[in-house]
Amino acid sequence: MTVLGIRFCTVKPEKEARDLAAFFGSDGWNFSERGMSTNPSEGFQGAVFPAGRASWTEIWAANEHMPETTMLHVIVDDADAYANRAKDNGITVSGPMDMHGERIYFSEGPGGLPIAVLSKVTD
Repeated sequence: MTVLGIRFCTVKPEKEARDLAAFFGSDGWNFSERGMSTNPSEGFQGAVFPAGRASWTEIWAANEHMPETTMLHVIVDDADAYANRAKDNGITVSGPMDMHGERIYFSEGPGGLPIAVLSKVTD
């Protein structure tokens, strides 16, 4: 069982999300931003800042389909194996859900931090 990367995801009100993206991007720390196909007439949708091959930071503008939250995604080689281990250790785990080519399990960490553990779906 191997951890391959992490995704830190935050969903904030649009102005706060835009300011945070500017802070990480060319107006601040100058981290490289992954291009997003968005319609400029819809306003700021979000930003993704890669960190290595399997890790990145996601910043999204909150809307009726995506409420404000902060979450941690852990990318692993075998989400099923990690979920089984967590369940054996008494962790409440929901899922799996297969979406966007990934198998995802969900849990809540101490203090209420939403956690998703996921791996690529293999055929």
